[in-house]
Amino acid sequence: MHKAAYSVTFVRHGESEWNKMNLFCGWHDVGLSEEGEWDALEVSAAALKRENMRYDIAFTSCLRRANQTLDIILKELNLTDIPVRQLWRLNERHYGALTGFNKRQMADIYGEEQVQVWRRSFNVPPPAIEPTNPYYHAIKNNPRLRHISEQDFPTTETLETTMERVVPEWTDSIIPEIRGGKRVLVVAHGTSLRGLVKHIQDADIMKFNLPNSIPFIIDFDESMKMVGGIRFLANDDTVLKAMEKVASIGGK
Repeated sequence: MHKAAYSVTFVRHGESEWNKMNLFCGWHDVGLSEEGEWDALEVSAAALKRENMRYDIAFTSCLRRANQTLDIILKELNLTDIPVRQLWRLNERHYGALTGFNKRQMADIYGEEQVQVWRRSFNVPPPAIEPTNPYYHAIKNNPRLRHISEQDFPTTETLETTMERVVPEWTDSIIPEIRGGKRVLVVAHGTSLRGLVKHIQDADIMKFNLPNSIPFIIDFDESMKMVGGIRFLANDDTVLKAMEKVASIGGK
């Protein structure tokens, strides 16, 4: 058994306004709902506080819901002075033409199976977003995303293409900090974190759902190979219920 040399903490942002309304969100830049703010404080930050976790640097995406979650955590842990790196490659996957639509409505139109394939398969993309989508221009003109080149700006993504941008960021930006002895916190999104977990443990990710707000820790050996399993900072029952909520397409 390899000995753990490093530990990294990951958090999926709290419930967003669009999670609450069961809408496909992707790159649309919504904030946390009231419950999401409460969860960032009472679930994410509280769990990290209980474990006396400290960090030297934090990584997050360019989207508000992740930034707000991280801000709440750092404030609660009295770590507002640590460097924070916002990386667009940690953004949620782009849901293409599904952006802004209700998951249940889409399931009624396209069939439950098709929608779950778009949500959970490795390489089947939803249709690309078109300028006629009501959120197309808000995404395209978001000042937080202005620095992304035209060729890098997606119109739809799969878990596979999301991984193609997330994994190099992990390798080139985050791992050097870990190896340098920094205690690292990563606050991102369901699919960008699922992609990272798939890369780290090469598991069947189709059925793996990441709960909002519950921090999880992964230990690594000297060569950055995973040691042991994923450790969620909550009891099994809480984790299971939260995973089931994420997996569901939602009611009518």
